[in-house]
Amino acid sequence: MINQIMEMEIDELLRQYAKGERNFSGLYLIEAYLEGANLEGANFFEADLTGANLSKANLNRINLTKANLSGANLIGADLSEANLSDAILVGAKLNKADLTKAKFTKADLSLSNFSQVNMVDADLSRAILYEVDLHGANLYGVNLRRAILNKADLIGVNLARADMSGTDLIGANLMRADLTEAILSAADLAEANLLGANISGINLDRAALEGTTMPDGTSYEEFSIGLTE
Repeated sequence: MINQIMEMEIDELLRQYAKGERNFSGLYLIEAYLEGANLEGANFFEADLTGANLSKANLNRINLTKANLSGANLIGADLSEANLSDAILVGAKLNKADLTKAKFTKADLSLSNFSQVNMVDADLSRAILYEVDLHGANLYGVNLRRAILNKADLIGVNLARADMSGTDLIGANLMRADLTEAILSAADLAEANLLGANISGINLDRAALEGTTMPDGTSYEEFSIGLTE
């Protein structure tokens, strides 16, 4: 019965959207099925979409500020220019999603899967990305100032020209990542793995690098000695 009611609510939501309604703030849509739905520009401020299926949905410019998307399926969704500030996406799946210029300021993305996403010019300042999977993602020019990426999987990630000032990267795996001209001033890279990473033009001013594995496999201390010789 609960599932039938949910389906009726979703049908009504889509009908209202088709008629021009865009304000769906505060709605309770737990485990809602919205795969492939077109909700471009809609307002879901503080909506509860826990466990919802929004895979391949058009969520361009959607407002999901303070929304709960824990465990949601957003695989392949278009979230370009979406606002997810202060949103909760713990354990969410966003594989191959388009997050170009999306805003995730102070959002909690812990334990989520962002592998192979396109996050060019996105804003993740002060976001929590604890143990997040960003394997192979494109984060060119992204804002990660003071974000938490503790133990994150950043293997092969494009972080060229990213701003990671004051970012927590303790224990993060940055193997083969592209950090060309990235800013990591005052960042904490203790025990991080940079093996095979491209650090051309990188800014590591005041960064913590204790136990960090550098691109050539040496410790930061050994790497620094090699630069001065």
